[in-house]
Amino acid sequence: MKVLMLTHGTRGDVQPFAALAHALRQAGHEAVLAAPASFTGHYDLPFLPLHDGPNTLLDEPEIREAVDTNYRGLRGKKVALRVMRRSRPLMAQVIKDMAGTAAEGADLVVHIAGIPGHHVAERLGVPSVPVALQPVWVPTGAFPNPMLPVALPRALNRASYLPIRLMLRSFAGVADDVRKNDLGLPRRRGRHDPLRRADGGPATVLQAFSPELLPADPGHPAWVHTTGFWYLPAAEGWRPSEELAAFLDDGPPPVSIGFGSMAGTDPARVGRIVIAATEMAGVRAVLVSGWGGMRVADLPGNVMLLDQAPHDRLFPRMAAVVHHGGGGTTGAALAAGRPQVLCPFVADQPFWAARVHAAGVAPPPQPQRRLTAEGLAEAITQAVTDPGLAARAPVLGRRMRAENGVAAAVAVLESLGR
Repeated sequence: MKVLMLTHGTRGDVQPFAALAHALRQAGHEAVLAAPASFTGHYDLPFLPLHDGPNTLLDEPEIREAVDTNYRGLRGKKVALRVMRRSRPLMAQVIKDMAGTAAEGADLVVHIAGIPGHHVAERLGVPSVPVALQPVWVPTGAFPNPMLPVALPRALNRASYLPIRLMLRSFAGVADDVRKNDLGLPRRRGRHDPLRRADGGPATVLQAFSPELLPADPGHPAWVHTTGFWYLPAAEGWRPSEELAAFLDDGPPPVSIGFGSMAGTDPARVGRIVIAATEMAGVRAVLVSGWGGMRVADLPGNVMLLDQAPHDRLFPRMAAVVHHGGGGTTGAALAAGRPQVLCPFVADQPFWAARVHAAGVAPPPQPQRRLTAEGLAEAITQAVTDPGLAARAPVLGRRMRAENGVAAAVAVLESLGR
């Protein structure tokens, strides 16, 4: 079976697909990953580069402001509209590149739900499998759309998922042009709904996160499969640098602090808060600077700075993990069985932060827009000293690892490819 995999976004949107591709290859299938060109060479997989699209805007002030505000208030809404206008022509190039992957041929097309990969599947005449990395694509009455930055009455939970569909509709004109000119497909009713097959029936949906973190009984239909998080195989051959190894051996386990690709308007301010918080909490820390979520000038002796490190190798050696609450990092921290402190910025991150706290392995979240050294220090202190967090985190970690999300996903895909 040949599986064509289409995704776009930052590392948290690409790495789960790389994990699934590795699992498919281990099961004897062929998997081709199409993702932003900036990820070329990151994974040992057959790779098709797509235009980097909106990723090219990540360092611009307007995007940083969007991250800071989480689109709240009138100003936040205006920023959201400007970001969408700037993203549209960039996404047009991504969708056009994505259509070109149809030349690869495939027995299945697996795509992130936020891009219209189902058009490629329709062109090939094969099943399309949308992947949800957050619980925002399949409406449920059990909880509101996690992407919504405002609270709603429970009666509106199901209706709160409509904005996600409207967001996809904003690319309908581009998608129609690509269908006609690049894929040779006719217009048809429901063509812009990735959760529907070309014949109108429901598509099989894979949700690449753990059901352990969802509110009770979401009531998803049978065609939705919540598999557990998708983890890459252990990073073979990775060894800590001599400097990192010496730091890890030179005292009690440190705290890992990193905010991934999230970068607000003032990364230096975040860096100052983090350094002050580690000093107040009296902990050693490894700062993972990533794509610029924080900027640090002078490092005290209790802190070491890293650019990147494999989560599966670093997190188990930490006393606690402080992060932004992206789905991939949350899953990795849970699998490591370590207490966490979540400092969410935007989008689905507040949802994951609330769910990890509800699971009993993290103190109350510390939202970035209200982050202070005192509040972060208090949360870190609780994470490294609370016996309840220390007891529950390894138990939940074992359950997460036992789910084996990629194996469950491969089994679903195999049932479709027969």
